[in-house]
Amino acid sequence: MASMRLFQLGLRRAAVPGVRIQSARSLVQRRLATSQADAAEILAKQRIQRPVSPHLSIYKPQITWYASSLTRVTGIILSGSLYLFGFAYLAAPYTGWHLETASMVATVAAWPAAVKVGLKAFFAFPFFFHSLNGVRHLSWDLGLGFKNAQVIRTGWSVVGLTIMTALYYTFAG
Repeated sequence: MASMRLFQLGLRRAAVPGVRIQSARSLVQRRLATSQADAAEILAKQRIQRPVSPHLSIYKPQITWYASSLTRVTGIILSGSLYLFGFAYLAAPYTGWHLETASMVATVAAWPAAVKVGLKAFFAFPFFFHSLNGVRHLSWDLGLGFKNAQVIRTGWSVVGLTIMTALYYTFAG
């Protein structure tokens, strides 16, 4: 690596002889720390000179931020629920739980209507948002809809369609 850098510097000097180019020796960073305290002090001085990225609070929130975050959260909700039920179903014979279809239907039938609607809404909104935003991402994989206006329009379309389909599923079925 060092020999390649020296070769490049030599080529630059030969190409433009009147321009002063840094020597390879000045490109090497030297550390003069003799102890841990000296090293910590040098590091603290270097940190002061580093540029700082602006915090997220100065940026205008965008639909893509929210959609990306919500897609991850809804995926965790849906897959986590599936895994919990799967483990419970596997453990049911050993714990005495009755997770057969007939007993689960009878249990849910005994619930109040508000609990049924709430549970349906709890799963409908994540399911439809994750599914519709997944279709949006699949269209991006095909190279469609990458312009800013299209991204914003499809993002809000996913939100609107999620609300409509989740409410329909929650209250009509």
